[in-house]
Amino acid sequence: MEKHNGQGGEDAAGSARFLKMIVRDDHLGVIDNADGRGKHQGVCGDTVETFLEVHSGRISTIRFAISGCIYTLACANTLAHLIEGRTLAEGWELAPEEIITYLESLPADHHHCAELVVGSFYRALNDHRRQTDDS
Repeated sequence: MEKHNGQGGEDAAGSARFLKMIVRDDHLGVIDNADGRGKHQGVCGDTVETFLEVHSGRISTIRFAISGCIYTLACANTLAHLIEGRTLAEGWELAPEEIITYLESLPADHHHCAELVVGSFYRALNDHRRQTDDS
């Protein structure tokens, strides 16, 4: 198979990490009575809704409802992989660039998918903050 941009070991289909994140489906779905919920639509028309469960200040579960492309799915799965089990404060520190770096071969014209997913996640964090502030 032809090498992708001469980057070590990556073929035209993408890195192993990227391919793994495309096929995961364990973070798809809705959490009823979520501790945080956020929805965001990207400039491309893709939509991501993020649902959080939070226990003892840690993000215990993340689920996504996605209407979009495989790149958005890969970014959402990567976000869940990087964030589940971490504190809320660590969640706020996540930047789209970390998702792009982790995936290794997300095409440049789809970097906005990482921004979309992180935007939805931040909205879910904000919703959780609002819920706990109102208690």
